[in-house]
Amino acid sequence: MKKALITGVTGQDGAYLSRLLLGEGYRVCGLVRDSTHPDLGNLRALGVQDRVEIVTVNLLDLSNVIAVLSQQGPQEVYHLAAQSSVGLSFQQPIGTMEFNVQSTLNLLEALRIARSAARFYHASSSEMFGRVQALPVTEETALHPVSPYAVSKAAAHWATVNYRESYGLFACCGILFNHESALRGGQFVTKKIIAGALAISRGALERLSLGDLSVRRDWGYAPHYVRAMWLMLQQDKPDDYVIATGRSHSLEDFTRLAFAEVGLDWRERVTSDPRLARPSDISDIYGDPAKARRELGWHYGMEFPELVARLVAEEQALYRGETL
Repeated sequence: MKKALITGVTGQDGAYLSRLLLGEGYRVCGLVRDSTHPDLGNLRALGVQDRVEIVTVNLLDLSNVIAVLSQQGPQEVYHLAAQSSVGLSFQQPIGTMEFNVQSTLNLLEALRIARSAARFYHASSSEMFGRVQALPVTEETALHPVSPYAVSKAAAHWATVNYRESYGLFACCGILFNHESALRGGQFVTKKIIAGALAISRGALERLSLGDLSVRRDWGYAPHYVRAMWLMLQQDKPDDYVIATGRSHSLEDFTRLAFAEVGLDWRERVTSDPRLARPSDISDIYGDPAKARRELGWHYGMEFPELVARLVAEEQALYRGETL
């Protein structure tokens, strides 16, 4: 039986990846900062909280990381933990940089020191590309990050590539574009929109304020994307892959569809507030998943309206306390 370690196990991707790996027959160990009071809400929402072993680790302490990896002896390590809010990274740039880069370096260095054969997955991000010169984005597109979060992810991405090329680690980077579910944190705009639309439909909220509605993103469904993570570590050779739908849609499109799902006209309930716009942002970006289709056999296949409808339905189920 294979054993996998997942950092960031309590987040959206960590929870869905845990469920996937358990279904594939893995033992799953989730690494958290504090095992005495971990927030297992996402694992509980998927009905897997009792099947994941929770272990405390300080990812900023190399000796602690080395000790945990030695004790657990995993075949696969999935590094998902990060300060992952772009908006928050503008308020906390140093903390974002420190954690996202140093945690990655400590995991890579621990694997190198131990001469471990464990396969390593790093959660890179489409935000790294920033202001691109041409679309769609591919694995060869130059990086021009425009937020502290994006800069931190670019540094961690290249560190992972360097450890693969310099030290022979089986290390892969998944360059995932926006992928959503009802388990998204409240700081993400898709969660804010859907939760807001449902609150307005229940009479619990009058209006919703959003930033720039013209920005366009490549949005997909999180459970499909975590499967790509697993597929990367099943290949004969490590590599990096763009995981995306290949299409972009505006935030206005997302808002319109979400409000329509609950029988509301978004134009009557949503205000665009310039104060909520980011200091620096990307107007339009989408990726080309051709390499992932060709080499991993990964296919997406969900249309955008279906995605939004599913997110609304899952948010309603989560509100009712149902298992997703």
